[in-house]
Amino acid sequence: MVNSILIKGGSISGGKKADVLIAHGLISEIAESINTSADQVIDAAGFILLPGFVDLHTHLREPGRENSETIATGSLAAARGGYVAVSAMANTLPVADNSAIVEQVAAIGKSVGLVDVFPIGAVTKNLEGRELADLGSMANSRAQVRVFSDDGNCVSDPLMMRRALEYVKQFDGVIAQHAQDPRLTEDAQMNEGIVASTLGLKGWPAVAEELIIARDILLANMVGARLHICHVTTAGGVEIIRWAKAQGMKVTAEVTPHHLLLTDELATSYDPIYKVNPPLRTQNDVDALRQGLVDGTIDIIGTDHAPHPVESKECEWQNAAFGMVGLETAFPILYTTLISTGRLSWERAIEVMSSNPAKIAGYQSHGRPLQVGEPAHIAIINPAGVLTVDRAQLASKSKNTPFHGMEFQGTVVATVFNGHLTHQGELRSGSHE
Repeated sequence: MVNSILIKGGSISGGKKADVLIAHGLISEIAESINTSADQVIDAAGFILLPGFVDLHTHLREPGRENSETIATGSLAAARGGYVAVSAMANTLPVADNSAIVEQVAAIGKSVGLVDVFPIGAVTKNLEGRELADLGSMANSRAQVRVFSDDGNCVSDPLMMRRALEYVKQFDGVIAQHAQDPRLTEDAQMNEGIVASTLGLKGWPAVAEELIIARDILLANMVGARLHICHVTTAGGVEIIRWAKAQGMKVTAEVTPHHLLLTDELATSYDPIYKVNPPLRTQNDVDALRQGLVDGTIDIIGTDHAPHPVESKECEWQNAAFGMVGLETAFPILYTTLISTGRLSWERAIEVMSSNPAKIAGYQSHGRPLQVGEPAHIAIINPAGVLTVDRAQLASKSKNTPFHGMEFQGTVVATVFNGHLTHQGELRSGSHE
C-alpha cells in the first residue's frame, strides 16, 4: 500500500516550482527540494499542481438507474477528470428526498473511495413540486446535506420556493435551482431561435430561464437565504445575476463546460447527442457566459454530468433523453477555451473548479490551498498535454459525450485524493527513491 508520495518539481497552483511530500493523507512538506524516501515518486516537471476539483452538479443515477451510471463508475470518471468531490443530484429512483436515501448514497460513495460523494437532497417530495421534502431530516442525517435541488425539474411554484428558502436558511443551506419555467417550455426541444425554426423543432425561449432566475433572486433576497443558479445558459441570465451581485444579494451561479463551447447550430445534424437541458444557445450566449466566468459573475464550473444508456440517445431527436456526460472533459475544455488564451488565470481557475464550489456547499476539507497540514487533494495538470476524446475510452458507464473526436489541450495526468492516487495517466514516475 502506498502511504507516501513525493511529487517532484511541479508548479504549485501555477506559481513557484517545488517538491511536495504527501504522507498519511496530508501534505507533510513543501520545499524547493525534498530528498527523502517515499513509496512513490512522481516527476512533475512542467506540470501544474492544483487543489483537487469539486463538482457541485453530478448525476450518478444510483440508486435505481444503474443502467446509466453507478456511484463507482461515476466516481472513477470524476477521478480521471481531476475531481476529489462530487455532489450527487437527487433525481434517482427512488428520489433522494429523505434521510435514508441520502445516507445510502453517501455510504456507497465512501465504500468506493475514489472521491467524496456528497448527496444533494430534493427540495420537494418525489421532485413533484407540491410538498416540501424532509429537508430537516436530511440536513441532520449522517450525510449532513446542505445543498437541495429538484434539478431536472424547476421549483416553479413561487410559494413553494419561498418556503424552501426560508427552511434552509435555518442551517445555512442553499437551494440550487434549475431555472426553467414549465409553461414556457412545454414540449420544447432546443433553443428558440432561427435554428429551431429552420429545423421545425419546438423552441425553448431564453426568457423561460431568465424570469425564474429573476424571481428567485428576489425571493432569496426577501428572506435572506442563499440561492444557487444551476447551469446558466443565456446572456440575459448573466446580466440579471450581475445586477443582483452588484446589490449585494446572496446568489451564486454555475456554467457547464458544454455551454462554454457548443451552440445550437449543432442541432442541424439532428444528432440527439446535442440535446441537453437547458439547451445549447447561441454564440452570443456562449461569449456572455465566458465573460461572466472571467469577471466573477458566474462563480463555478458545474459539469451537469448526465449519463444515459445508449438507447436513450441513439433514437429520433424528439424521443431522446436530455443530457451529456462531462466529468472527464471539464478541465480540458476550460483550459482550451479560457486558460490557454490568457483570459482566465490559474488563480481564477482554482476558484471556479475547486474553492468556490467547496465554499458554496460547505465542504470544509476541500477547495483549500496546497499547504502543509492540509488534506492531500491534488489535480496534476499537463498544460502541454492533448486529449482526443474517445467515447469508448470514457470511464463513465454511459458514452453520451458531444465531444467525441474533438481535441483539447490541458490534460489531467493524475489525481490525488486523501493522499492516494485515484487516477494515474501519462506520468514519469519511480518508487523508493
